[in-house]
Amino acid sequence: MKSILRSAFVAVSILAMISLANTGKHSVDGEVSAQKGKSKKEVATLAGGCFWCLEAIYNDLRGVEKVVSGYSGGHVANPTYEDVSTGKTGHAEVVQITFDPQVITFKDLLDVFFTIHDPTTLNRQGADIGPQYRSAIFYHSPEQEAAAKKSIADITAAKIWPNSIITEVTKFAAFYPAEVDHQRYYERNPDQAYCRIVIEPKVRKFRKQFMSKLKKTAPEN
Repeated sequence: MKSILRSAFVAVSILAMISLANTGKHSVDGEVSAQKGKSKKEVATLAGGCFWCLEAIYNDLRGVEKVVSGYSGGHVANPTYEDVSTGKTGHAEVVQITFDPQVITFKDLLDVFFTIHDPTTLNRQGADIGPQYRSAIFYHSPEQEAAAKKSIADITAAKIWPNSIITEVTKFAAFYPAEVDHQRYYERNPDQAYCRIVIEPKVRKFRKQFMSKLKKTAPEN
């Protein structure tokens, strides 16, 4: 009898150990699967004239989680809008975009970028003149650098623009957020003259051309 009980006890112990081992394994596998399921966010930093225009447009794209207007590419720390406006700090007005690459790719962002501004004018977008309004891509990785250069090469080969593309492709160094008054400017000031005359036509053109990539909350007109 003791032998039978001992054997039964050993069998139950072994089953319990296997069960615990499998439970632990499933837990670890579940955590790994959950981690794989989480999409890693990426950041893009782009300059194409007044940052009010770019911010209004990129905020409409599905997969874009945050857009912040600011300054990059200069040699002065913590510049103000007034500093950058002198053209002497070396900064460009930029938008820094946080996006989900599983929903929208960096190439998608570049497709929009080369549609909503003129990448062939040096230090100028329309009536906005100065180095702060230059066309630039501040890449955050070798992959972004390669994608930027390929986009420029493809657009050049397709002869989409009559003049040469002069967009600066530079490694990202620093980003300084612009003052609060410059964040979501178009959204907060739709009746301001610059918004109606300059930004609104760009936004309308963009929404018509990239309708399939808009957030559901974005107007389609």
